[in-house]
Amino acid sequence: MGRLSGRVALVTGAGRGIGAATAKRLAEEGARVTLADLDLEGCERVAQEITKLELPDAALSEDGKLRALALKCDVSTSQSVQETVDRTLETFGRLDILVNNAGILRDNLLFKMSDDDWDQVVNVHLRGAFLCARAAQKPMVEQKYGRIISLSSTSALGNRGQANYSAVKAGLQGLTRTLAIELGPFGITANAVAPGFIDTDMTRATAKRLGLTPEAFQAGVSQHIPLRRVGQPSEVASVIAFLASDDASYVSGQVIYIAGGPVGVLN
Repeated sequence: MGRLSGRVALVTGAGRGIGAATAKRLAEEGARVTLADLDLEGCERVAQEITKLELPDAALSEDGKLRALALKCDVSTSQSVQETVDRTLETFGRLDILVNNAGILRDNLLFKMSDDDWDQVVNVHLRGAFLCARAAQKPMVEQKYGRIISLSSTSALGNRGQANYSAVKAGLQGLTRTLAIELGPFGITANAVAPGFIDTDMTRATAKRLGLTPEAFQAGVSQHIPLRRVGQPSEVASVIAFLASDDASYVSGQVIYIAGGPVGVLN
């Protein structure tokens, strides 16, 4: 029996990268999972991968069939978020774990950054996490149990060309601590993970924008990471799975950096 047997999780931005790895890891731990993303095709692909896994019986839905539900969701829209939470409750009967992972990049230096660059990043990352947490807390409060895990970043400490991204990732840390304070009396924990450089489609797109191959980009970045390598989505997912489990029952309001070394250290 897995650590999350009997639990139900909602993972946003689950169509690829860290979100996809997280959805699969939570399923492997026994949870039934709703995968939510604007990229419905990506979610459906990941959901199919989950159905092929050898999972504990507790990862099945109440009808004994469904392990993963793929839904199209715009986390920046309240109605879309509420519909996603409602479908999760209708399908699985409860909601125990929320992973706020949905995100986009609109990098640019401040003097080149447009209003739209700023607004889109704020709406997806910060507004999206707020809307998802607000919708998810209701069933969690009623059942006196819940886990909310949000994806921050080492960029929360500041990063050239990412005024928008750095601001929202710092904002998510403040939101996480506030959720921990407000929801703690109802048996709900709230934590954040803050990855450093992870090998995802987003970081590969950054390499392309800089005129580099992903391999060359990663090789250069690795020289500034104490472990001398970049991280993998599965390594972030493993920390999220811990925070979602009862092994982390007394951990709340924390930000865990997953960066291959102390944050800010350049070796």
